[in-house]
Amino acid sequence: MPYFKYKGIPFSTEFFSEETLSYVENDFQLLDDDIVNAVYPKSGTHWMAEILALILSHGDPSWVQSVPLWERAPWIELDHLKIALKKPPPRLLTTHLPFQLFPKSFLHSKAKVVYTLRNPRDAMVSSYHFIKGFKELKDPGTVEEFMERFLSGEIDFGSWFDHVKGWVEMKERANIFINTYEELQQDLRGSVQKICHFLGKELNSQQIESVVENASFHKMKDNKMSSSSTTPENIFDHTKATLMRKGISGDWKNFLTVAQSERFDDAYWKRMHGVNMTFPWD
Repeated sequence: MPYFKYKGIPFSTEFFSEETLSYVENDFQLLDDDIVNAVYPKSGTHWMAEILALILSHGDPSWVQSVPLWERAPWIELDHLKIALKKPPPRLLTTHLPFQLFPKSFLHSKAKVVYTLRNPRDAMVSSYHFIKGFKELKDPGTVEEFMERFLSGEIDFGSWFDHVKGWVEMKERANIFINTYEELQQDLRGSVQKICHFLGKELNSQQIESVVENASFHKMKDNKMSSSSTTPENIFDHTKATLMRKGISGDWKNFLTVAQSERFDDAYWKRMHGVNMTFPWD
């Protein structure tokens, strides 16, 4: 699978183009009532998209059950951009872009961003399994080989460390809300209430209950509009991988050896030194 670099960050030629990335960064206009779901890959993207869609629907699941996720919350850096450009406001959008490649128009808009991050060990293991399903992407090799590429940032969207640091630096902005996959797991209801507050959406307890219920792992796995079953067979081999694999935290412990775990920890603490935020996995 050939990669190209856009401003030093790798992207696979199969899914991305320099032209689209440049357009999104420099020309795409975010609107004041846009809500953007920003996430490093395999860190809760679909989960948060589902939560946001359910909040916008006041807990009514009919939208999430009838419209594919990529149409409800299109990725702006992919072909889905065409859908995003045609969508009437208020738009729900998704991106894996690091902050430095995010639309510059954001800095002068009231658009709201919900940024979700996850223990990088789990994000890495989840990516490792997910990549196996893509027919055009190179086999990730052994866990050890993939871990080295992950730690060096030689994968789509670049380094997890740079991605997280770039977004976390923006956390004081009133229109960015940062949360973690682990917090969603520990207290989904509490997280939904915080997100509602951030978005200025007042939902009653019954509506919040419906958001929580319909954004559960089992409900989403059964919902064909939210799982990867809508990904065309020519792109994704559903026998080799699944979008919603386990939906748990700590699965990395089943894959990394003690030596690999120590190698990862060493890289993590070197790269995250001085970041002004504590995470549930620290």
